[in-house]
Amino acid sequence: MSEKETNPTLPLPTIRRYPIYLRCIRDMIAAGELHISSAVVAEKLGLDPVLTRKDLAMAGVPGKPRRGYPAQELQKAINHALGWDSTTDAALVGAGSLGNALLGYAGFEEQNLSIAVAFDANPGLHGLALHGVKVRPMEDLPRLVRRLRIKIAILTVPNAAAQECADQLVSAGIRGILNFTSVQLVVPDGVRVQNIDIAQSLAVLSHTISAH
Repeated sequence: MSEKETNPTLPLPTIRRYPIYLRCIRDMIAAGELHISSAVVAEKLGLDPVLTRKDLAMAGVPGKPRRGYPAQELQKAINHALGWDSTTDAALVGAGSLGNALLGYAGFEEQNLSIAVAFDANPGLHGLALHGVKVRPMEDLPRLVRRLRIKIAILTVPNAAAQECADQLVSAGIRGILNFTSVQLVVPDGVRVQNIDIAQSLAVLSHTISAH
């Protein structure tokens, strides 16, 4: 992953670790834990306990010696820090194989992200409901994104169409793009791009495996 811009208030490494902490905290709450120790979280996740303590302290919830943090309060605080305490609507552009899979990805619900609408240039997909989300033609994108006040888009189009689609999204008012293409998008200041480069990740894995 790479970022066009970073969160202005929290260090980027902390932001990246917060979802991992949240999963651990949810599991501990489900197991009946009322208080959560940063040392226990660090041990469960195999992380540096000093680093974990600093990360959790940034959520702003007071902890108590030997008891730790109130579990529910800590969970809410981290969700709030990430902007996950209220549902955010997103638009998906590119309803092919990858886009279809993401439409069915239940993990978005954990982050309170809801894909409200999908767009594709393929007329054969127009009007279809994929995992409950209706696919619309690209011509509808500016009107629907503005009408639904959507600020986040997920881009899963072929590379050749990526920049043009990004331009359309920005013109429609999108402020953040989760980019699954391998194109380095050019966007104005104030628009954030999060690149999800699958090929890059596979290259690291392949190199690591072949080196041993």
